[in-house]
Amino acid sequence: MPAFDPNAPRIASLVPSLTELLLALGLGPWMVARTGFCIHPAEQVAAIPKVGGTKDVNLDKLRRLAPSHVLLNPDENRLDTAEALRQFVPELIVSHPQGPEDNLALLAQMLHHFGHLPGVRERAQALSERLSHSLQACRQQGWPGERVLYLIWREPWMTVARDTYIARMLVEVGWQTWPNQRGGDTGAARYPQLRGDEPWLQQVDRVLLSSEPYRFDASHLPLARALCPQAQVQLIDGELISWYGPRASEGLDLLRALAMERVSAQADPRVYARVGKSG
Repeated sequence: MPAFDPNAPRIASLVPSLTELLLALGLGPWMVARTGFCIHPAEQVAAIPKVGGTKDVNLDKLRRLAPSHVLLNPDENRLDTAEALRQFVPELIVSHPQGPEDNLALLAQMLHHFGHLPGVRERAQALSERLSHSLQACRQQGWPGERVLYLIWREPWMTVARDTYIARMLVEVGWQTWPNQRGGDTGAARYPQLRGDEPWLQQVDRVLLSSEPYRFDASHLPLARALCPQAQVQLIDGELISWYGPRASEGLDLLRALAMERVSAQADPRVYARVGKSG
């Protein structure tokens, strides 16, 4: 714990992935608040007070913690929350990465506010170099195009628009999300609902069942196969694909490994026989 300094930042994060990023940058000693959804890394967040959820922030408790900086995101947090925070927080830091490469700008944003603190600049440089390496590894490979349905919810089925962070992660390995829809910067259109009888579902090559926000598991594989009978269906770690910050490079590495299975299968059909249609 740093020595008491009345001018030191008092940081609150209302975004789970940004909480993890702050801790990866070594900023834990200056954090005074997080949401109940900020769960990684568990041993470090346990010591940080919780102030409700991402969309139902306990503003009275947060006010008592007297943060100097609060981190927000338009997808995670409500506009009225941000407006209320402006009444008592000196600095609101709003970020909205639209694709994996935007994590580099996110790191620069963190350095702008906290780069003067011990070790932060060095840790940010290491994260930046790792992300750049993962992006380069994806982009130096020629990928066969695949039509992908990335499911985040059921009853109703929900997926992602093409201008979301998730969809742009998948594009790095040649995977194009369906439906062919853009959702805009914020709002429900970013996460389209499906009826389940759309004709294009018959042409989907791969279905990815995310572990969040709906916790898909092996019991849901038959349902997804019925939805897209021609597709390879598999579970995927949603945090690696949708959380920006330190998970971005690991998510890209996972996608590259999965996509390489198809590349290898095209070179040697016996590989596909081993991989199978169920992922």
